[in-house]
Amino acid sequence: MKMKLIGFAVATAFAATAGVASAQTVVKIGHVAPLTGGIAHLGKDNEFGGRLAIEELNAKGLTIGGNKIKFELVAEDDAADPKQGTAAAQKLVDSGVAGVVGHLNSGTSIPAARIYSNAGIPQISPSSTAPSYTKQGFKTTFRVVANDGQLGGTLGRYAVNELKAKSIAVIDDRTAYGQGVADEFEKAVKAAGGKIVGREFTNDKATDFSAILTKLKGVKPDVVFYGGMDAVAGPMMRQMKQLGIDAKFMGGDGICTGEMAKLAGDAIGEGKVICAEAGGITPDKAAGIEDFKKRFKSKFGIDVQLYAPYVYDAVNTMVAAMQKADSTDPKKYLPELAKISYEGITGTISFDQYGDMKNASLTLYTYKGGKKEQMMVVK
Repeated sequence: MKMKLIGFAVATAFAATAGVASAQTVVKIGHVAPLTGGIAHLGKDNEFGGRLAIEELNAKGLTIGGNKIKFELVAEDDAADPKQGTAAAQKLVDSGVAGVVGHLNSGTSIPAARIYSNAGIPQISPSSTAPSYTKQGFKTTFRVVANDGQLGGTLGRYAVNELKAKSIAVIDDRTAYGQGVADEFEKAVKAAGGKIVGREFTNDKATDFSAILTKLKGVKPDVVFYGGMDAVAGPMMRQMKQLGIDAKFMGGDGICTGEMAKLAGDAIGEGKVICAEAGGITPDKAAGIEDFKKRFKSKFGIDVQLYAPYVYDAVNTMVAAMQKADSTDPKKYLPELAKISYEGITGTISFDQYGDMKNASLTLYTYKGGKKEQMMVVK
């Protein structure tokens, strides 16, 4: 068997401790996210969550398989591009990682999953929500957040049942994530008896939305749903305001970020945006999350954007499976990962037969005073 498929790199150092030599094993955990491009701020947020987990694990001095373990995070940039994502995945496999936490986007996680599966390396995405990510049939594929069926469905029902929206327009960015969450939103709106008055699309690099927004202005929507990320959603809201489109703005976790208010400027309004994060912090976990946020800011000098806590939990869940198996060999710890129940800072992490979260929760947010404000946690 080639060394790259063994799943960990070993650096042996002998240190005399009470006359006994002990071996140290360096275990590489891969992380992939966009570190360049329009959503690099979210990619760095994810990476920092992983780095904090690795630092704290190393401080514990864990022993697995009779060896003292030193974990190392190997970070790669996929620029939210599927081709670059598969190249990054292959690079991590070739470097001998024991597991991968990533990718951030569904559009990169989906094609990369096959590469990890072929190598037998577990992949836990902290933020990919497209249902098709876990429906490819790979035993190595997991996620620690809800999927788009849950997320888009909850938002669609909320638009009809709570906002009492009469005319709803939908825009998506044609990515696996954006189109997927928009499709699920539209399905839920129709199932709840709501009316879709327009469906338009843009792309994840666009900056001018005048054509599609002018078209939608003519159908007078009271809600506009956008399937995509904050880097596009913010400027889109600015242009909606310029055109006089006075509608609630809804979206999934891609727009539910700390940066969204800055990107949208004064168009963010007060309670105008309603978005959902594909995870939910119940009251019993609130103190733990606040403590995490403080440690995060102390370490990196910036606030948590969105999914850093889920990356942190994904790394710790992977290592907990290694501890249960008493091995960092992917083939040995993968069965433990599949059946794990890990109490993380974001909640209890356990997986169904597809690698999806059992009993996943969602959190609805709005923006007031230029800051993200929690509305409710729903299951």
